Amino acid sequence: MVGINAKTRQDQTVYDPTCGSGSLLLKVAAEAPRGITIYGQEKDNATWALSKMNMWLHGNEDAEIAKGDTITSPQFTKGAALRTFDFAVANPPFSVKSWNHGLENDYGRFEYGTPPDKNGDYAFLLHVLKSLKSTGKAAIILPHGVLFRGHAEATISRRLLEHGFIKGIIGLPPNLFYGTGIPACIVILDKENATGRTGVFMIDASTGFMKDGPKNRLRSQDIHKIVDTFNKQVEIERYSRLVPLKEIADAKNDYNLNIPRYIDSSAPEDIQDLHAHLHGGIPDRDLDALDDY
Repeated sequence: MVGINAKTRQDQTVYDPTCGSGSLLLKVAAEAPRGITIYGQEKDNATWALSKMNMWLHGNEDAEIAKGDTITSPQFTKGAALRTFDFAVANPPFSVKSWNHGLENDYGRFEYGTPPDKNGDYAFLLHVLKSLKSTGKAAIILPHGVLFRGHAEATISRRLLEHGFIKGIIGLPPNLFYGTGIPACIVILDKENATGRTGVFMIDASTGFMKDGPKNRLRSQDIHKIVDTFNKQVEIERYSRLVPLKEIADAKNDYNLNIPRYIDSSAPEDIQDLHAHLHGGIPDRDLDALDDY
């Protein structure tokens, strides 16, 4: 969804600022058979070591995995600025409190607004945005609340929309991730085509999953539908649409990005044909549904 594919060159770069054990970076590498240059940072010592080992085990010995807090001590810098990358992926910890404890240099990351002290979701998003080249693209997994929370976060969201940085939003099912049952979303950032952007492509994929023990899981067909729909920008009733920025900015929405405002994914009403039920025969509604076959 960010453009990493068989045409991606080995000299192009991908960055994960909260890389954990490196699973997202390894998935990216698998999508780029010609190779891609990998960078990551992880705060936890044990997880950082696991990520380094995973890179080595999967043939990515040249991957640079740094250790430290991405927000307060970013390791990939160039002089007084952050180093920039072609692509970024991230699944940061949700709603981190005191994210700015010990922050001395913001590296210009908060030019569109400063996230609230008790909620660091936008701190990670703005870090990713600042870490992209002018042609860079990113996908970041965040709690659904970033789409509609108010105050400082609403201001940041509005400014990002006004600058055209948000290309798409994908609503995911609840209970996908261990440690939290809250629903999440994927925010797609695109600097290259920001100028002149007229809409945000939204997908409501909240109902496409299977139960897997105590958690929900995306099936391969669910993932394929999401990726194919997004890449082709296909509008599907009750699932996806390109929402004009004018509609998002309208007074009734006021830049609120909550997906149900724009996509009604509720099941259509099951209208019964009482005459057919009482007197036999096939309901007219069912016959009409066969017209396309």
